[in-house]
Amino acid sequence: MSRLTLDAPWLEFDLGADMQVLSWAINRPGMVIARRILWREVRNADLPADLDVEAWLHGALEARGALDAVTFLTSRDITFHHVAEVQVEGVSAIAVATAGLSNAERIGYRMDRSGQNWGTINVALRLDAGQGASHPAGLTEAAMIEALSIAASARTAAVMDAGLDLPKGRATGTGTDCIAVAALRGTVSYAGMHTALGEAAGRAVYDAVHAGAAEWMQTVRGCL
Repeated sequence: MSRLTLDAPWLEFDLGADMQVLSWAINRPGMVIARRILWREVRNADLPADLDVEAWLHGALEARGALDAVTFLTSRDITFHHVAEVQVEGVSAIAVATAGLSNAERIGYRMDRSGQNWGTINVALRLDAGQGASHPAGLTEAAMIEALSIAASARTAAVMDAGLDLPKGRATGTGTDCIAVAALRGTVSYAGMHTALGEAAGRAVYDAVHAGAAEWMQTVRGCL
């Protein structure tokens, strides 16, 4: 069973078992084995310009006993996190997202966001490709990569549907987005949009990110 625990400034997503996790997170990027994914909320005062962020985070994780965790950083208030769970033909997808758009970008362009809080979109996606807890099924490395691409597409669609217009067009994400996909290691080879796995993954990420982006648009859009 997965479990989500809010202990501000931390948010912890317990995956329920050791799983392969694919991400470009600041702590433990790449393909690793992990039991949990963490968010660490930060403010500008936490990260002065001369700070070694990786060393600082290492110290914070060490103090928490969490060096094993794949870890995101965000300035988005982590109490505003959103969870979406989708089941399709026995496949289960759970997405947890925090979505701040204060450093929103249009793909192919960059804006000067210096001196602002970087809200960031961070998404953790847990996949079970089997028939529930009694018949868990895992993914190959290729399927993990494909699932990550599905999650990125879903994030982009959700942000575009939130309707934040920038000078160069509709926002498609932020400058510091990060996605982590978790699943057992196994033999399921495909996770495209035409599969039940891809459908569940895409809808879960879309729903979680869209809820977070819509909330940000309603509550803090004026910070742009």
